[in-house]
Amino acid sequence: MGVVWDAVLDRVLPRVRGGGHRRDPMGPAGERLAVRHLKKCGYRLIGCNLHVPMGEADVLAIAPDRETVVLVEVKTRRVEVEPGAFVSPPPEASITAHKREKLVAILRHLARANGWWRRPLRIDAIAIEWPDRGKPTLRHHEGAVAVEW
Repeated sequence: MGVVWDAVLDRVLPRVRGGGHRRDPMGPAGERLAVRHLKKCGYRLIGCNLHVPMGEADVLAIAPDRETVVLVEVKTRRVEVEPGAFVSPPPEASITAHKREKLVAILRHLARANGWWRRPLRIDAIAIEWPDRGKPTLRHHEGAVAVEW
């Protein structure tokens, strides 16, 4: 009997502790779409899902001007296309004041760690609305979060 409970606890406890949960596949799909968009627009990818002490940067890239370092926050949301369906707020609306502060802290940390103080720095947001049927809609907001030093 103890062996069975151990197996159950091994599956349940990681989720309770915040680990082991499955990520919604919509987020990674949105990030891949955002990266394709950025590359088409002339951005050079530095990295994705970069973890630093204060959080995670979804995408880090060099802008087409080849000078500006851009941290990109990607927000993806499923949307209903049926008439009369509930219309949820756009994905970019979920970037709260707390999240904006966190993004600035992440970019400051990356700038300090990589010696980018003399380079222009920017935080963009890419919002993706993904319908059940049809193609996703992508909106790229350059300079979505103010970065002040």
